[in-house]
Amino acid sequence: MLKFIKHHMTSIAGIEIFPVIGFILFFTFFLGMLWYVLTFSRRHVAHMERMPLQDHSGDAGPIAATNN
Repeated sequence: MLKFIKHHMTSIAGIEIFPVIGFILFFTFFLGMLWYVLTFSRRHVAHMERMPLQDHSGDAGPIAATNN
């Protein structure tokens, strides 16, 4: 199976560029996500971490109420 794939891949002209393009896309996405995480607002992070425990009115939900 691997021989078939290897033989088929070697018959494609210019296939050497695809791993480079894949690496550039991955690295660009990684840098974008790193920039997004590092510039994320701490206030927004605090809001997001409280979100599953709150209902829409902003009060503590049933999970927080049972823990008290």
